[in-house]
Amino acid sequence: MLFLLIAQLVATLGKIVFLFAFVLTVVPLLVWAERRISAWIQDRKGPNRVGPAGLLQPLADLIKFLSKESFVPERAERFLYNLAPLLMLVPALMVGAVIPWSKPIPPDSWIGYWLSAVDWAPEGIPFQVIDVDIGILYFYALASLGVYGVILAGWAANNKYTLLGGLRASASMVSYELSLGLSVVVVLLMTGTLRINGIVDWQQGAWLVFYQPLACLTFMVTVFAENNRLPFDLAESEQELVGGYHTEYGGIKFALSMLAEYAHMAINSALIASLFFGGWRWFGLEDRLPWWATLLLFIGKALFFMFFFIWVRWTFPRFRFDQVIHLGWKVLLPMTLGNAIATAVALVLVERSGWPLWPVVMAGQVVVVAGAILGSTIQTRRLQARAAAS
Repeated sequence: MLFLLIAQLVATLGKIVFLFAFVLTVVPLLVWAERRISAWIQDRKGPNRVGPAGLLQPLADLIKFLSKESFVPERAERFLYNLAPLLMLVPALMVGAVIPWSKPIPPDSWIGYWLSAVDWAPEGIPFQVIDVDIGILYFYALASLGVYGVILAGWAANNKYTLLGGLRASASMVSYELSLGLSVVVVLLMTGTLRINGIVDWQQGAWLVFYQPLACLTFMVTVFAENNRLPFDLAESEQELVGGYHTEYGGIKFALSMLAEYAHMAINSALIASLFFGGWRWFGLEDRLPWWATLLLFIGKALFFMFFFIWVRWTFPRFRFDQVIHLGWKVLLPMTLGNAIATAVALVLVERSGWPLWPVVMAGQVVVVAGAILGSTIQTRRLQARAAAS
């Protein structure tokens, strides 16, 4: 019995080490990739001096951050000022704990044999740190906590520009949290489970994005806003707020805030792949693949969405603050609420009439999008008439 407990503990610790190793490996690569991809988009060369193709540039940046002076502003709230970068980073790592990274590791594999998995995990060792029944609620709660680090960083530095950045982050969070939650509600209605493993299993035949493209789109937009990435990076906004909430941070503290941003980006990419793009599944092919191949497949999907994050940042201009708030309250919130109602009605119709699921659900989304376009058109004409009358 003691050996089995030790084996389970070792398996859990191994998955935690993998999660930390994934984040600490992918973040420097993301920093390098962002600079190279932005250079490609803007017809520049990008970093190409330190190492082959500039691959060692993140290491040079780390050495620079470690060698810089770690200062604290004179009138800052020292404790909260030092705590804020950690509050930004920890929620991202905790969200990664509920993501299934691959199919279960078979008990007859060398890892399963070494850990005697046949005695305590006969169906395989789940490649997931924790498999909680409230996985989506767990994500939603931690996603809400991430903004506290930004707000505290802005307030604790005792600087008007950092404070404005923190206030913008809080306003953006309030605007987009509701839409984020309603996008997730649609996922729950479709799959009937809060467990992320259950959501991935539901997509064995077809990915959820084929049934709910509108929910996928709104979820990705809200994740962009939650992550403070362009075109929603008004909490930083260099042209207006110097550096935003991290203006007064330097050295290793600034590095931690950047690590938190890219860690959120990596984990959110993995979450998008899990909720809407089948996770580690690939239309039944995963049944014929070893567990490590499904792990590589899932990481490949996550890397694609990381590239998408970077591409959007260097393609679209930054929105004005009023445009961001307008998009959150007057566009995304009605659309996500309407989609949740339409999906619920569609599922009831399918259950009572026996109609096929896909056409009914898609028809509901078409009605929601058409209603949004019609409402936007009416509002635009009213504003034009009011401007002409004045």
